[in-house]
Amino acid sequence: MNYIENIFICLAAPIVISVFCIRGKGRPMMFFVLSGMTVCLLSSYISTFLTASFSLDYVTASITVTPIVEEAMKFLPLLFYLLVFEPEKEVIPSCVIMLVSGFATFENVCYLIQNGTSDSFPLLIRGFGTGAMHIICGVIIYTGITSFWDRLWLRTSGCVCLLAVSIVYHGIYNMLVLQEGFAAIIGYVIPLLSALVSMIKMPVVRE
Repeated sequence: MNYIENIFICLAAPIVISVFCIRGKGRPMMFFVLSGMTVCLLSSYISTFLTASFSLDYVTASITVTPIVEEAMKFLPLLFYLLVFEPEKEVIPSCVIMLVSGFATFENVCYLIQNGTSDSFPLLIRGFGTGAMHIICGVIIYTGITSFWDRLWLRTSGCVCLLAVSIVYHGIYNMLVLQEGFAAIIGYVIPLLSALVSMIKMPVVRE
């Protein structure tokens, strides 16, 4: 068993227990945290498989394959929740934030284990930058769902279009942070500024 599976088991076990213990609105939130971590693990498998199948190098795969796989996988639990449980719109923002937060948290932990902890400042910047990027992509998807879901003729095309926007945003972020110097700084700053603007202009978490 690879280290990534060991990490997943250790992080997921208490969350699984909490899903059974919590009642009310907290249960879906914990479920989406667990779902985000799970799709992060599955995304790594799929991305690795596609990268090997097409004989891509790490940089090319990070810019082309990874954004498509990760954004599509993050969308699936939310789509399942909408189609099966038909929740109220007010609940969707919190579910999206919990989903992408679980995804980003598991991704950051794996990155931390793989790259070590010798220099905390780059890890801090990377953690906030990646977390903000995933949250912004989630906000993009949430905007599409709330705007188009009630209009049947726009439901599929609208969600697919904004899913494509989140993929492009993710790909640009990966392309910038893989560079050195000022380009990487810009890559980390863009999602942080985007998150700040989204909190001011469009609050997505409401009770």
